[in-house]
Amino acid sequence: MITAQKVKELRERTGVGMAKCKEALQGANGDIELAIDNLRKAGMASAVKKEGRTANEGLIGFAENDSHISLVEINSETDFVAKNDKFKDFLKTVAEEVIASKPKDIESFLSQKYSKDPELTVDEFRATMIQLLGENIIIKRFELIEKKSDHSYGAYAHMQGKIMTFVELSKSGCDAAARDIAMHVAAEAPEFLNPESVPADIIEHEKEIAKSQIKGKPENIIEKILTGKVQAFFDQVCLTKQKFVKDSKLSVEAFAASQCDGLKVVHFIRWQVGN
Repeated sequence: MITAQKVKELRERTGVGMAKCKEALQGANGDIELAIDNLRKAGMASAVKKEGRTANEGLIGFAENDSHISLVEINSETDFVAKNDKFKDFLKTVAEEVIASKPKDIESFLSQKYSKDPELTVDEFRATMIQLLGENIIIKRFELIEKKSDHSYGAYAHMQGKIMTFVELSKSGCDAAARDIAMHVAAEAPEFLNPESVPADIIEHEKEIAKSQIKGKPENIIEKILTGKVQAFFDQVCLTKQKFVKDSKLSVEAFAASQCDGLKVVHFIRWQVGN
């Protein structure tokens, strides 16, 4: 009997798409080892042999059209392969495929048909790259952002794609400012957008640490010190409160406001390969 669990197991062991795994199991009467052999004989051998290798290198790519932006991370085993032009072309193609098909998650994306060759799924297309480049290749994650006509967007690739950042601003016509802030995000690695977005338990944890450092002081003094330490914490981890890298006299929110009245940072993303 060909169960969903068997198909899943074969996919995990081989990296071949779900549909092909099901076909291989049907052809092997449910025998997983025979199905693996048959997949190898069908030309997937290289991919099967390399699939289990650790892939912690790679690049993060970016694509956009009038309505959407996509970020995609693809991993390889070595930095040498990540620098290969064929790997970079594959990354660009996958980022464009995400925009074209708007998948809901990685699993559905890998199992859908590859638009430029409907004979292959995206996962099978990935397997051809494994064969071509001689290393395990993993499509790790993607983010699809729908553009708003009255907002501005900026993306920035640092270290040739080892770090990729994205920023959305609250008004249109400010793409240059968005890119400047995206560069800041790459350099300063904020953890939260603003103080309002910091979870209460994290703030309480910071307060507890601060309290342990100021024992024995009067209660009214303790409250003032705690307020100051929490604010200093926000200045360190919140994007809007950080000192802007291009002008340390301004916070990021002050820089945004200086570019356009009422301009605010709405959203940011910072990805680093392997994290």
